[in-house]
Amino acid sequence: MKSLKLISLAITMLICFVTMAQKRTITGIVSDENRQPIPGANIINQTSKAVAATNFNGEYSIQAQKGDLLVFSFIGYKTQRQKVENSNTINIKLFPESNSLQEVVVVGYGTSSADYSARSYERAERKKEKMAASEMLKGKVAGVQIAVNTQQVASPNIVIRGAATAMPANEPLYIVDGVPVKASQMAKINPNDINDLKILKDASTAAVYGNRASNGVVIISTKNEIYKNLSEKELDKKLNTITPIHAEPSQEDYDTFVENAFESPKTAPLSTFSIDVDNASYTNIRRFLNNGQQVPKDAVRVEEMVNFFKYTYPQPKDENPFSINTELSDSPWNSKNKILKIGLQGKNIPTDDLPASNLVFLIDVSGSMSDMNKLPLLKQSMKILVNELRPKDKVAIVVYAGAAGLVLPPTSGDEKKTIIDALDQLNAGGSTAGGAGINLAYKIASENFIKNGNNRVILATDGDFNVGDSSNTDMEKLIEEKRKTGVFLTCLGYGMGNYKDSKMEILADKGNGNYAYIDNIQEANRFLGKEFKGSMFAIAKDVKIQIEFNPKQVQSYRLIGYENRKLRPEDFKNDAIDAGELGSNHVVTALYEIIPAGVSSTYVTSLPDDLKYTKVEETTTNFSNELATVKFRYKKPDGDKSIEMVQVIENKSVVLEKASDDFKFSSAVAWFGLKLRDSKLISNKSSEEIVKLAKQGNSNDGEGYKAEFIRLVEGAKQYN
Repeated sequence: MKSLKLISLAITMLICFVTMAQKRTITGIVSDENRQPIPGANIINQTSKAVAATNFNGEYSIQAQKGDLLVFSFIGYKTQRQKVENSNTINIKLFPESNSLQEVVVVGYGTSSADYSARSYERAERKKEKMAASEMLKGKVAGVQIAVNTQQVASPNIVIRGAATAMPANEPLYIVDGVPVKASQMAKINPNDINDLKILKDASTAAVYGNRASNGVVIISTKNEIYKNLSEKELDKKLNTITPIHAEPSQEDYDTFVENAFESPKTAPLSTFSIDVDNASYTNIRRFLNNGQQVPKDAVRVEEMVNFFKYTYPQPKDENPFSINTELSDSPWNSKNKILKIGLQGKNIPTDDLPASNLVFLIDVSGSMSDMNKLPLLKQSMKILVNELRPKDKVAIVVYAGAAGLVLPPTSGDEKKTIIDALDQLNAGGSTAGGAGINLAYKIASENFIKNGNNRVILATDGDFNVGDSSNTDMEKLIEEKRKTGVFLTCLGYGMGNYKDSKMEILADKGNGNYAYIDNIQEANRFLGKEFKGSMFAIAKDVKIQIEFNPKQVQSYRLIGYENRKLRPEDFKNDAIDAGELGSNHVVTALYEIIPAGVSSTYVTSLPDDLKYTKVEETTTNFSNELATVKFRYKKPDGDKSIEMVQVIENKSVVLEKASDDFKFSSAVAWFGLKLRDSKLISNKSSEEIVKLAKQGNSNDGEGYKAEFIRLVEGAKQYN
């Protein structure tokens, strides 16, 4: 199979030029009900038949004159019509259809070089009468043509997503190996069987393919034409019996780790770890599942899945930068066990009160970044971040390929056009001098250091370092040295196929940093736009947690996830030991599974009774009402000495049915992660039960991320 490439949308101009004095350019933005831009929305001038489509930012441009009727449409949304009056700007908001499915995702696995000119349609029209419909359509139909006014919609996949997708009346025509199919049938096709995908939608489509194609045509050809000439009944049977092919990218790199085991508080009285605010693992897993691929076991870091989602913890009420929140309830996967949830809520600092930022964009422009879901997506992502900058902020841009260089010297945040123009000039090519790029970026950041400010390098790459300091050990030493400068680090990962997750994780873990995987423009908008403050402004660094369980109440415990964030007990008070940072309004959640005292469990091996040195002496103090004592240590962003917080956790459990929504949903996410890792420490691996618990805990989901998680679990049943 050719290297995975995202479909190249064929774009042509179908604008009828009318040389009239009244003709002018109409521009605007098409957005959804949440005021988010809609890329790829279609605009048709019903009078002149000119067509256009929106770009990544929902912007369009079309020729029209006063009195013309513009029609705005996008599959799954109600069509809007607007008459052109005196204004040259028309902004439109589209609303979802009322009866709808939750999501339709169309992923492209090929390219198209077909010519979609009007002449091609005329030739097709002449041939139509001489050919049977199935022969005419077989593997030759063009893709959804999105005519854009000289602008290409740069999207790694076409994702038609909203509160819902199309009603039956608004569905496109689906054709697989020359056979028209239903949307429900198309959804069952294994993406790894797809050889080519083409999509066609413009004013001429219906003329070629009839009324059924009035909402577009989606054409799929498989590698061996496995669905060719099948009847509907035969197609259904084949779709239900074909075994999915789980393609696992062989060149992607993930660190291996062993799942945390149960430990006895008698032999291991302290559990110590660094907080982890990263959520790259979840978006990476989402990418695999949306592409119909098996998730590599070591790509699953359960704590990053749990911490992708936001929970409703209260703001801190004292001088400390975060509040501490605990909850104890039943384990959903092992009925005799308990789950202890520990949640931290970072203080929400108003944007105007945040310190000035000294940012250096460190951008990989090597040859491996040429794919559409790498450098092109990266540049669009950075523009989102640029829009968040204030006049007191400044940005420099460093790039690296065969060598590293300064593209943009430190520039004020109010010079957005200058920054964006510099981004637009970037092109991919050459090898990857990652170490040289990091050195230069930190040099620029240090030379422009803002005391008591937000000094940060933002590294954007696929992690494929292959020139200079390339080994994980070399990179770790380099970034640990740079950490001493007081400059924080944010790592943004892009791409697939050769993605080096292990290097990205090391850089973030060792560099006072955080790490996100950007799989699409929506994720870029979430991490770099909506959650800008939490992602880019640290309010506490080197945050550590140490918990001591009461052996009178706890027979055994295990920390769920955080395998690569565990610390030795003596590291807790050692201020030289690095740990995670907490951002403004950031939320961090950790889960422990507990086997209560007196419970018989196959996961615990009892200690012999005749051991001499491990006996626990009885004390006169009674802590029967305490489950554990949890301690936290953190430093101020510019501080060197840690501050300690202590809280006692009562042995007070509620049944799972009465647990909070946050407890239910976070437990469901952890459960799914443990299932993906094929954990040997969970007895119940039912996807239906995971979905049920997640739905019970699905609240405060204004952005729809929790609903999306539920759909992922439902869609992943066939792969587990």
